[in-house]
Amino acid sequence: MSKSDESTYAYVSFIRTTPEKLWSALTDPTQMKEYWFGMHFETEWKTGAAWQLLFPDGKVADTGEILEFDRPRKLRLKWRNEFKPELKAEGFALCTIELEPYGDAVRLSITHTMERADSAFIRSVAGGWPKVLSNLKSFLETGLIVITQTDHAH
Repeated sequence: MSKSDESTYAYVSFIRTTPEKLWSALTDPTQMKEYWFGMHFETEWKTGAAWQLLFPDGKVADTGEILEFDRPRKLRLKWRNEFKPELKAEGFALCTIELEPYGDAVRLSITHTMERADSAFIRSVAGGWPKVLSNLKSFLETGLIVITQTDHAH
């Protein structure tokens, strides 16, 4: 498959925290609800486990499988949207989350890739990740949330 046959979204943020605290925020449902608009993951957090991202009302937003779980460095997820039929029809994407110490901060890299040119799902996550990660950064650095609502575009 050539690069023209896939869609990719990549985001890098530097968060003044420790890898352990960032990992905890990424995997703990209580913390996740604080910065992810009340949404959270339900999973066993181990390689091979199924996962669901749930809306505050309990409806399923996204699902997938944990392909790699290397605490507190790397998380690879098979990821599919479940609530928008046109996005679900595109199938599964791959999401890679990497944490790397960077001085007094952590470099957080997220890459979402789908083996489909001009993916509507990748366009959707490109609108959602910046909001979620801005809130995550604010949450870990100040305890405050900047963006308080979402249009559920993703």
